[in-house]
Amino acid sequence: MEFKEIWDFFSVKQPVDVATGLLTVVALAYAIGDYVSNKTKAIFSMIFVTGVIFLVAFWFGLPKDIFTKTSLDPYFRFVMPFILVHMGTLMKVRKLISEWKTVFIAFMGLVGLSFGLYYVAGPIIGHLMALTAAGPISGGIVATLMVNDAAKLKGLTDLAVFASLLLILQTFVGLPVASYCLKVEGRRLLKVKSSGGVFSGKAALQIDPEIPAVRLFPALPKNLQTTFILMFKTFLVGYIAVWSAPFYPWITGKMGYAVKIHALVLALIYGIIFYEVGFLEHDIFTKANVGGYAMFFCLIPVWAGLTDAAPETVARLAWPLVLSFGVSLACLAITSLILGIILRYSWAISMAISVTCLFGFPATYILSDEVSTAITNNEEDKKYVFNSILPKMLIGGFTTVTIGSVVLAGQLVELISKS
Repeated sequence: MEFKEIWDFFSVKQPVDVATGLLTVVALAYAIGDYVSNKTKAIFSMIFVTGVIFLVAFWFGLPKDIFTKTSLDPYFRFVMPFILVHMGTLMKVRKLISEWKTVFIAFMGLVGLSFGLYYVAGPIIGHLMALTAAGPISGGIVATLMVNDAAKLKGLTDLAVFASLLLILQTFVGLPVASYCLKVEGRRLLKVKSSGGVFSGKAALQIDPEIPAVRLFPALPKNLQTTFILMFKTFLVGYIAVWSAPFYPWITGKMGYAVKIHALVLALIYGIIFYEVGFLEHDIFTKANVGGYAMFFCLIPVWAGLTDAAPETVARLAWPLVLSFGVSLACLAITSLILGIILRYSWAISMAISVTCLFGFPATYILSDEVSTAITNNEEDKKYVFNSILPKMLIGGFTTVTIGSVVLAGQLVELISKS
């Protein structure tokens, strides 16, 4: 029975009613993904489970125009600047500065995997495909959406499918590697502790996220931190970023290349700035109770990228997928080893920081907690290991997924658009 016949069977024929039914189907896929992720403690991520559901559903007859009929397809374009502004309100600049070594390792890991993909994987699978791979592998949803959108605008449907598949599979690549590295690091810390030594790293700087670095705007009273007021403030900053982006000049380097600041990169930067001066509240979308609603629509392009992922297309992309992940991990390992020696971090924790680009928060927290529990026999040791590795994992994930990948994707979009 085709999907159209199913709607007719339930006496649903009006386009608006059909759209409502299809939207419920989309929500069901999300719900199953969340349920499995929760039960497996994020080993099977929501993105992976939901992506597999849509992939298989498209193969077995789910209408490929489902996102057009539900008017979901263009929605993410309006929401993305606001999501980036929200992301800018999640981490204090002073905290990033205090963990500068972690930030540096995370950033350089992205640089290393980008060079590896372009110069090692590029000659094999094509430089355009290698550039596309750098977006999802460097940090997840936002970077994937930016690269995915650029590929679609150029009519490169295979690249859009490729980006979506990379995002769906990256958790399975990153989590086992990070888990192994954290276990190695945790056991090293326990040996240091048992031998009478102490953890050489300094404690994470404690900063109240609710207090801006420089208060230029009066604090908004709690009773006025309503959904619509907080949404307006976020939307205003996002619009300022979009409006001002064309006015930023091209920055020409010595080698003659040009770098343009992407509007979404500006949205992230403005989000950080307006948060630090007190105009935006910490974690503003959560306070406004709209975070989940916004992300529901922002993920649509990822699933839409799978509409052209026929079995033969997935089979054709299998080798580029394996090569891209393999080259990226090898480059991250080399970069982590070198920087670990220079900055006096163990290779294990350096590698764990680097691969946070493949999963981000909340997996960074969950993994730190699970590893600390698995390798210790008492609460004291668990806290010792947990408090040592968690700050680095959280900041590493924020650096790669929230900041680094967005900046990198902004440049990848320009390169793909010019191809």
